[in-house]
Amino acid sequence: MQLHGLLLAAGDALAAPAGQTSARWQILAAVEGTPRSVADIARLMNLARQSVQRIADLLVEDGLACYEDNPAHARAKHLCLSASGRQTLARIQDAQRQWADELAARLDLDHLAAASGLLAQMKLLLQSGADET
Repeated sequence: MQLHGLLLAAGDALAAPAGQTSARWQILAAVEGTPRSVADIARLMNLARQSVQRIADLLVEDGLACYEDNPAHARAKHLCLSASGRQTLARIQDAQRQWADELAARLDLDHLAAASGLLAQMKLLLQSGADET
């Protein structure tokens, strides 16, 4: 299994005790500090707007999020967290912090720093490549 798949499976395992999936967790986290429109979330996460809309609607249906007026756009409502959504997100984030701390304790810090630098460099290169197309 590729690293991406392993990370998604770990995310699903971390979110499952709170009744969530990695995808739902990511959308909750995307509006944790700032309410955003579905289109803004999709752009931020480089996802299709329709897939974000589907998950956002489910989160609202489950009472974890709500739509509120967007002063910049009459039809594109902002998605925001409900109190229940904040509690759910905090529960998942607490589990994620513990998981990350345990994982990091088993990694060589020099290798971790080198990998972090390499990933940052790759991100910049991919972003600049996207800007050229």
